[in-house]
Amino acid sequence: MADSSPTVTKIEFAVKMTCGSCADKVKSALEGVDGIKSYSVDLGEERVVVDTVLASGRVQELIETTGLKTILRGHGSGGDSQPEHLGAAVAMMSGSNGTKGLTRFVQVTRENCVIDGTIDGLSPGLHGFHIHEFGDLSNGCNSTGDHFNPYNRDHGGPDDENRHIGDLGNVIANSDGRATFRIEDSKIKVWDIIGRAVVIHEGEDDLGKGGHPLSKKTGNSGARVGCGIIARSAGLFQNTKKYCACDGRILWEDGPIKPTASQL
Repeated sequence: MADSSPTVTKIEFAVKMTCGSCADKVKSALEGVDGIKSYSVDLGEERVVVDTVLASGRVQELIETTGLKTILRGHGSGGDSQPEHLGAAVAMMSGSNGTKGLTRFVQVTRENCVIDGTIDGLSPGLHGFHIHEFGDLSNGCNSTGDHFNPYNRDHGGPDDENRHIGDLGNVIANSDGRATFRIEDSKIKVWDIIGRAVVIHEGEDDLGKGGHPLSKKTGNSGARVGCGIIARSAGLFQNTKKYCACDGRILWEDGPIKPTASQL
């Protein structure tokens, strides 16, 4: 887990802008927001690029306050120079109790991965959040195996040196059952987790420091209430498609990549 100031990432959105006033609305929505370092709005390409330390879902919500349809198209390293694409991944999460959400992984440097997402349908409070061994959902979240632990270590917290690679600690759900999070981790590498699963649990992870027999194995965080397979996703400026040859639909006829509140 990174212990310095948050790493800036660059997020690319397709935004359905048809006139100059649309572009002005987007600029007004982003201007002066704490955590947004810079942004560019390209009306002709219907593209908005934001350098930020905020979670991608939070930035998308800001743009969507304009009433314009918004789709996240790419996520990568921030800064002024052309970023090196080291890898990006995404997991659509769901569970039998109505838990739904999306988690993104961006390898911003070879030493640092940013994990961010939004998960709904949780009980308020802390929930253990981990990467598990297998992307096998044949028996729901229960077939994803144990925590990803290639070095056979004890369970721990994200800041511990002795921990499973998949130990990401806890995310916190608000009174509405929504967890919005942004995590930086130095042990996760996107290229190692493609095809595995990310899982959220019903209870708090004790980070290996509790007295329960499961503390050093799972953090005693309870049942698995939501999960998703981690799949490779586009980096910055890698997804330029506006027309799908498979079904003939244009970009704006597709559903949004990030589930909206009405879909959760």
